[in-house]
Amino acid sequence: MGARSCSALFLLFLLFSVHPYATAEILLDPGRQFEFAEQYFQRGEYYRAIGEYERFIYFFPLSDKVPLARYMIGLSYLRGERYREAIQAFNSLIEEYRHTEYALKSYLGVSKAYVLLKHYDMALTTLDNLITIAPDQQLRDEAHYQKGWVYLEMGMWESACESFEKISPENREGYNLTQILIELKKRRPIRRKSPTMAGLFAIIPGAGHLYCDRKRDALISFLLNGAMIYAAYEAFDHDLDALGGVITLFALGFYSGNIYSAVSSAHKYNRDERDRFLDYLKKRATITIVPVRPDKDKTLLLACQFSF
Repeated sequence: MGARSCSALFLLFLLFSVHPYATAEILLDPGRQFEFAEQYFQRGEYYRAIGEYERFIYFFPLSDKVPLARYMIGLSYLRGERYREAIQAFNSLIEEYRHTEYALKSYLGVSKAYVLLKHYDMALTTLDNLITIAPDQQLRDEAHYQKGWVYLEMGMWESACESFEKISPENREGYNLTQILIELKKRRPIRRKSPTMAGLFAIIPGAGHLYCDRKRDALISFLLNGAMIYAAYEAFDHDLDALGGVITLFALGFYSGNIYSAVSSAHKYNRDERDRFLDYLKKRATITIVPVRPDKDKTLLLACQFSF
């Protein structure tokens, strides 16, 4: 009887103490799960956010927030600088949900990822596709606006202006287009150096670098090439033909390197001038894909802050 009493007491203990806790552990609330994922996103812990959004999709596949969760996964990859994964996530959403709200907004995310990968042609193609299928003018205007900035990244100022001009009149004030176009017209043409001219000037060692405003490199190139030429001359003048031949080979290598470096310097000068101009514009027009609180407002905007 004592053994049976102990067994009964043990079963009662399991029933009243273990079972309630076990039940609590398997209860999941979709709202709290989504908020949990959102907290990680807001804190910048994007990879943890991805895991929690995926957990939400797994446990609540019929929720109307599944497209939003998948969109936030793509955005988390984008913010986490995993651009190829972002493109894959956004494209998967586009393919499955077609012309729905978050599928359309995913085109902007795909374009942004391509820009960050410096695949500008793919970014433009994506935005052109969005413009073709977008059901409302607001979304088309956002696509034209982002296209303008892609063209600016490419240094295609005229195409950028043309893209900005396609934004509808009612939305132009919101994008502060007047100020952007004024800055574009005021700062153009951006100073450029011709790579061809740099190469021609480099026939005289150092002159190509001097043309590109690289005075220190010009001096080094002039002295180094001059020293090599003088050393070869001295070797031949003292009938040291073998030594002169070796020095001449090295001198030719330095000389051709001087020309190549001058051409590269011109390209770098042009890139730096373009980047400085873009930085100047971006300080006055900060463009970022920003998600608002998903449970409060489903809108995704290109947040623009101007400080002219």
